[in-house]
Amino acid sequence: MSDELPAIRLTDPRALRAYTHPTRMALVGLLRLHGPLTATRAAELLGTESVASCSFHLRQLAKYGLVEEAGGGRGREKPWRATAAFTSWDASPADPERAAATEALQRAVLDGYFARATSWLLHRGTDTPEWREAAGFGDSAVLVTAGELAELNARVEELVRPYVERLSAPGPRPAGARTVQLIHLAVPTEQPGEAAP
Repeated sequence: MSDELPAIRLTDPRALRAYTHPTRMALVGLLRLHGPLTATRAAELLGTESVASCSFHLRQLAKYGLVEEAGGGRGREKPWRATAAFTSWDASPADPERAAATEALQRAVLDGYFARATSWLLHRGTDTPEWREAAGFGDSAVLVTAGELAELNARVEELVRPYVERLSAPGPRPAGARTVQLIHLAVPTEQPGEAAP
């Protein structure tokens, strides 16, 4: 998103495959929002993994530079932190091994998006009317060239940037603020060479 916000770019197919694991993606997300965390605390926050499992996955993530020890503690009680605010990768690498690993990762990321959206739908009734009205999803069909779509994506990122930067800004949060995952999908609905309906 921004030069000021650190990012890590995955290029090694082994790193791409390692990050594909849903628990590992969840751990990196937790560390970015709430870190540093120990494996014990991460397991508590995830609620679906054991301390031993979190410890194992944190060590695997560290192999590929996605997390690192934050200093202090021992064993499962040592704190870990994310090494970057964002993870990126080439969308269409030429190397077949990297392309296969990228496709698997993109599918896992998409699965995670839909799992979080489904979870919100299941629990939205317990939220306040204000948050139920503000949250949601929808779509717009647009007619664009590839260059225009890239520009549109960049403009969306620019619009969102101040709110992303707020996550790591010092000082108190604005009253009533909550962490929200803004999911942006921009995918063609026509196959190459297919005529529009």
